[in-house]
Amino acid sequence: MTAPPSHSRYATNGDCSIYYETFGSPDDPTLLLVNGLGSQCINYDAAWCEMFAAEGFHVVRYDNRDVGLSTHYTDTPVGEQGNAYELTDMAADGIAVLDELEVDRAHVMGLSMGGMIVQQMAIHHRDRLLSMVSVMSRTGEREWGQPSAEAFALLTSPPVVDRDAAIERAVAGQRVWGSPGHLDEDRTRTLAANAYDRAFDPAGVVRQFLAVGAAGSWAEQLPSVTTPTLVIHGTADTLIDISGGRRTADLIPNARFVELEGMGHDYPVSFWRRWTDEVVDFIRSL
Repeated sequence: MTAPPSHSRYATNGDCSIYYETFGSPDDPTLLLVNGLGSQCINYDAAWCEMFAAEGFHVVRYDNRDVGLSTHYTDTPVGEQGNAYELTDMAADGIAVLDELEVDRAHVMGLSMGGMIVQQMAIHHRDRLLSMVSVMSRTGEREWGQPSAEAFALLTSPPVVDRDAAIERAVAGQRVWGSPGHLDEDRTRTLAANAYDRAFDPAGVVRQFLAVGAAGSWAEQLPSVTTPTLVIHGTADTLIDISGGRRTADLIPNARFVELEGMGHDYPVSFWRRWTDEVVDFIRSL
């Protein structure tokens, strides 16, 4: 049986309250986990968090703004009237969590949009990072990391409005960009139902999407990153092509690049052990 989080509460960044949970001992080095577009902290499954805790890390997972139990910018205009916030604000949210926990420096790992956020941390908050792991992400450049036509069409299709549709959309996404041969529809349905019941706000996901688009490219800033960096990308990713990960690793000095053969734009249980080992081995090599 997986142990529950040892601690949960809120951090504050300006007008934003950020919900977070911790696993493991606060005496161990902190590993901050950053989510992707529309993804709540529970997508970092508790059993996976416990794997990192067992390797000697104080694991912190949190809800980005506009998802889960963190602040939702419901009344904030978006689109032509301006963006509710920027990727740099989302990076500052993660730093606020570290502040609340009184953690001076941490290892950070971000997936997809979360990879973009931790890259912003490495650019703007390098003094707070021990290392960075950017997974299935990109640099904001149009030339690298583009989705397939099918993946882009599904990603940008009209938002769903009810529980059943949200569950079916999650399954459809896994069929398009999930790891081939690793689709577990029952597990996907359960996770999607849990996410819907915890917090459902499709408009919040749109606001996050607009923040990513408004960021443009930050490629020119990556060669100045001094944080030790590991970049991981699956070879079967159709939502963010593996060229996005390769480009990230090429631009960041001395970055290590790891391909996970057959992994798509997801994190099925069958990849957890290899993934965890890659991250732990990298951090221990520093």
